Amino acid sequence: MNEIRITFKDGKEKKYPKGTTYFEISKEIKNTKDAILGVKINNEISSLDSKALSDAKVEFFGVTDLAGYKMYQSALKFIFEVAVKELFPESEIHFLHSVPKGILSEIMIPENFTNEEVKQIKGKMAEIISSKEIFLKYNLLKKDAYNYFVSVKEFEKAKNIQNINNEVVTLYKMRDKINYYYNFLPHDTGAITKYDLVYIGKNRIILVCPNLKTGEVPDYVHYDNIIDNFFLGKKWLRLMNTPYLSDMNDLISHNKIKEFMEANELIFNESILNVANEIVSKREVKVILIAGPSSSGKTTTTKRLSTYLKAKGFDPLPLSTDDFFVDREDTPKDEDGEFDFECLQAIDLELFNKTLVNLLKGEEQEIPEYNFVAGKKEFNNKKVKLNKNSILLIEGLHSLNDDLVPYIKDENKFKIYLSPFIPLNIDRHNYISTLDMRLLRRIIRDNRTRGKAVDETIKEWQIVRSGEEKYIFPYIHQADVIINTALSYELGVLKIYAEPLLYSVNINSPYYEEARRLLNSLNGFYPISSEYVKDDSILREFIG
Repeated sequence: MNEIRITFKDGKEKKYPKGTTYFEISKEIKNTKDAILGVKINNEISSLDSKALSDAKVEFFGVTDLAGYKMYQSALKFIFEVAVKELFPESEIHFLHSVPKGILSEIMIPENFTNEEVKQIKGKMAEIISSKEIFLKYNLLKKDAYNYFVSVKEFEKAKNIQNINNEVVTLYKMRDKINYYYNFLPHDTGAITKYDLVYIGKNRIILVCPNLKTGEVPDYVHYDNIIDNFFLGKKWLRLMNTPYLSDMNDLISHNKIKEFMEANELIFNESILNVANEIVSKREVKVILIAGPSSSGKTTTTKRLSTYLKAKGFDPLPLSTDDFFVDREDTPKDEDGEFDFECLQAIDLELFNKTLVNLLKGEEQEIPEYNFVAGKKEFNNKKVKLNKNSILLIEGLHSLNDDLVPYIKDENKFKIYLSPFIPLNIDRHNYISTLDMRLLRRIIRDNRTRGKAVDETIKEWQIVRSGEEKYIFPYIHQADVIINTALSYELGVLKIYAEPLLYSVNINSPYYEEARRLLNSLNGFYPISSEYVKDDSILREFIG
């Protein structure tokens, strides 16, 4: 049979000669807002250089698809690396971590960069993009890929390849540079037209990526606290001789991981103790406001901070803004006509602020408890009154927004932002995504506590992420302190819980490929038994 039938997303069908590449087929797709980056063939993600060999249902995607977004980021990193190496051959490029709206890179070179060198890099990237260089894909035997990275002295990559289950490894070449990524790349550099470079000093450059929802490049907002917090974690890992995943795996295989885990827990506890000491030094603080994205460990961190404050002579009173939600029928609706539980107006601000002000006056107040099944606040005679040593800990999505507590003076407030910024890198060019780690935490917790299927959690994730983008991230700069709630070892533990759940996603599910991508991201991690995890660890909030 010399022809095959392709069925497109809109239901239209067309026949093509067998062996036609999906890149050739994609050229017929008109009026797309963004460049086509990849293709889903019968719901499985593939690169555009794949050939159409049998009848298939096909969906092309761009940067506003999660798979496309990951491909775009990898291609942008590769273009950046080639540009820097062509301009500065003796340099070494490290991609360290994701930051809000971009990727943190560091160029290892003796001289300090200036904005002029950054302009040169951007110009070279533009030249590479305009020439539409093809990302050449090579499928190598694992041993050959291992030997290649040994030959170029990228030993941590060689070790990672040794540790994965795949017998064939996909490498990409562009110009004279070869690299290894954990997803497919687009057909050529011409698809990567939206980006920016922001120089933040010390040879560190932020690669600003398009927004997943809009596909447009946002304005970069710099958060010193996040960057500083991340490098503090990197410094500790270097002291422990564990900067890369392969080093962590060596600890596991040599039965030394338990000591590392104990040290990691101590460092985490010390970070919360330092915050408690800072609060104690600010005698005028009466209200601690704690915010963080989903699965950042707010519950455990708030409890731990309360314990330290008690040891310092305070009487902490925790309050959750969730208990002050308006009744369900009064909840605002979004543009799709659905209840918007995440907007500020979903909280009964009048009652919330009246309660706070009266508590701070020394008056006894009845605290509601929200019944999420009935969709109403319930008053169950839970009355509280502050004493002279009391301090309020308020945890909620909007805690960094001054509009939540407009009647509390700035000097009486202390704001904390929580997020897991894992400083462990897979290798010098691939890092562990904060978003992926939070999603894995949430999948495990949702299944354990609510019996929720993985599909449902992944479906809700984009709604949750949208709320974070609107209601948390714009206010990070207002935080007095940032607490990193990641444990460098935790993905080895999460792997044991996450893998069977992710394998349960049916191939016909719209979330099958996302589940597979998460599975692949765990491929190189050695498993770590949960018996080594302390009972009071933040990880217990998710695994139980």
